[in-house]
Amino acid sequence: MDTKNNEAAAPKQARDRVLALLKELDHHSRQYHVLDSPEISDFEYDHLFRELVDLESAYPELQTADSPTQRVGGEPAATFTKVRHRTPMLSLNNAFSSDEVREFGTRAERAIGAVGGYVCELKIDGLAMSISYAGGSYIRAATRGNGVEGEDVTANVRTIRSVPRTLERVVGLPDELEVRGEVYLPKGAFAATNARLDEAGKPGYANPRSAAAGAVRQLDPSITAARGLQTFMYAIDPPGKIKNQAEVLDTLAALGFRVNPHRQLAGSIDDVLAFLDHWSERRHDLDYDTDGIVIKVASLAEQAELGTISRAPRWAIAYKFPPEEHETQVLDIHVQVGRTGAVTPVAILEPTLVAGSTVRRCTLHNEDEVARKDVRIGDTVLIHKAGDVIPEIVQVILEKRPNGATPWQMPEHCPACDSLLVREQGEVVRRCLNPLCPAQRRELLIHFAARGAMNIEGLGPAVIDQLIDLGYVTEPADLFRLTAEQLLTLEGFAERSATKLIESIASRRRVPLARFINALAIRHVGEHTAETLAAHFGSIDALAAATEEDLLGAEGIGAVVAAHMAAWFSSSEGRAVLEHLRAAGVDPERAAGGGGPWSGQTWVITGSLDGMSRADAEARIRALGGNPSSSVSRKTHTVVAGASPGSKLEKAQRLDVRVLDEAQFVAELDAAEGSR
Repeated sequence: MDTKNNEAAAPKQARDRVLALLKELDHHSRQYHVLDSPEISDFEYDHLFRELVDLESAYPELQTADSPTQRVGGEPAATFTKVRHRTPMLSLNNAFSSDEVREFGTRAERAIGAVGGYVCELKIDGLAMSISYAGGSYIRAATRGNGVEGEDVTANVRTIRSVPRTLERVVGLPDELEVRGEVYLPKGAFAATNARLDEAGKPGYANPRSAAAGAVRQLDPSITAARGLQTFMYAIDPPGKIKNQAEVLDTLAALGFRVNPHRQLAGSIDDVLAFLDHWSERRHDLDYDTDGIVIKVASLAEQAELGTISRAPRWAIAYKFPPEEHETQVLDIHVQVGRTGAVTPVAILEPTLVAGSTVRRCTLHNEDEVARKDVRIGDTVLIHKAGDVIPEIVQVILEKRPNGATPWQMPEHCPACDSLLVREQGEVVRRCLNPLCPAQRRELLIHFAARGAMNIEGLGPAVIDQLIDLGYVTEPADLFRLTAEQLLTLEGFAERSATKLIESIASRRRVPLARFINALAIRHVGEHTAETLAAHFGSIDALAAATEEDLLGAEGIGAVVAAHMAAWFSSSEGRAVLEHLRAAGVDPERAAGGGGPWSGQTWVITGSLDGMSRADAEARIRALGGNPSSSVSRKTHTVVAGASPGSKLEKAQRLDVRVLDEAQFVAELDAAEGSR
């Protein structure tokens, strides 16, 4: 479709409003993600963002690749291509003592005479990144790689909200430039990522750096977008008229990048050492991991005069903080049960101060990890914090092991409900498979009420905790039997708020089938899989009656999901959950696709559509009974190829799957909708 015609189709008022929203959202995103100084509330930002989404949906031709609505990700990549850096991304030599830092200063002065000063910057334990701009616009991002070539991660880095899409204008800089810095994962996001992996029975990341690298190298940018990555930038190549490193950092901030505020221009090596002492303990107060201080000769002219040796500059060095490890004793080993039934051993420790906080307990992840480290009750162990965040047992001090200490064994039955714990083939965790297990109750109820599930407004974790403590709720069905009188006994409830929550709960007796399926918290079943199952089976009764073979017949449902679904619906506990919900009046709606003209058909959209958004196209497919999918297989009925379709089109052609262009797709949509 002709671009000019598209632009003409959008009213000037809409075009002007989109431009204004882009500018306003960019400003507020920078205030929040770069400067940590928000000017409006999250609600107000979300309202502006929603307005932009609506305008782009109504007029798809106004959506650009660098719109903030595209920060959520794009088409998954098949692999990463290589990118050659404009100039090599050098490594740094390390210093591990104040004497080695002094030697660095002495070598610099021996080479060029008096040094005009040093800039000290916190060394962020992340992933080195090079980001290229042309004419002020973001064009490419690449990992450090081997220093000469890195991997093209443009789509993934675009999802990081502190990376500007366009640069502020700064006089004296070239039209094309690279900025360099670190992509990292804040401590809270690191802990949350490992908690999710641990709950799923998967190995966690050892430190924030490996977690950041894993997030950046996801083939699907939407996964990267969900991880909560952040950035600090510290270099510009070429630097234009900039004279020193302090000015580099100030210019990066002026361009719109996030720059670490904890830096210092030091006049001498003694000033540098004072900065190191200042941060040796205070680093634990930061919300990100720093494993040292980077010390640079401040003047760019002096840097050029000092030059490089091998693959490291003579004008910079990285001082590394010594690891902080402490001895403590294992008092006991407990097991805890998570939402999906995963049972995790936890070491109860003699309280000890590590990296700024008192550690009393430490996850042992799974029984294999306990056996590998041979941790026993009574042992003296060496502990540290992985990434200065998560307590971890480094090793057992065997010479201090008490007599009679025996190897720890995972219990055979759930500590909360006495159900048999099961370790499935290929998994590292044991699980309690009882969906009514009291230990899982709180997390299950929180999930049941959550926005992506039943979406019960006003029923958050704090309210659920009180309902459980008072004995009002033990399973999802109990929520629908609550009375206003019961709610009035909860802290913070008055007559109006109690009535409002009762009405909110009552309104969710009828919800879309996909929401209901997701709310059941069956392992491996999230929102997308729930949509797929709802579209394929049409009703909860049909899904509950489905065999494992029936489930495998649904597009995108593999053997693992099918096995867990079949086991849940055939278990006495699963049947009890459904029966109790029915008795409480909960009756999910049949899926719109049940019995439609495209019932049972799987459709895949690749590339961008001119006449409608992908979300609108998928909604129309579902309304006709079809099942929108994100992957192409032999079971795919049709692939719709829009502009820049990518690898999905190639796979469809290879598998001989039917392919339609946008005009053909719209014609079939209109015909199918007209026949209903």
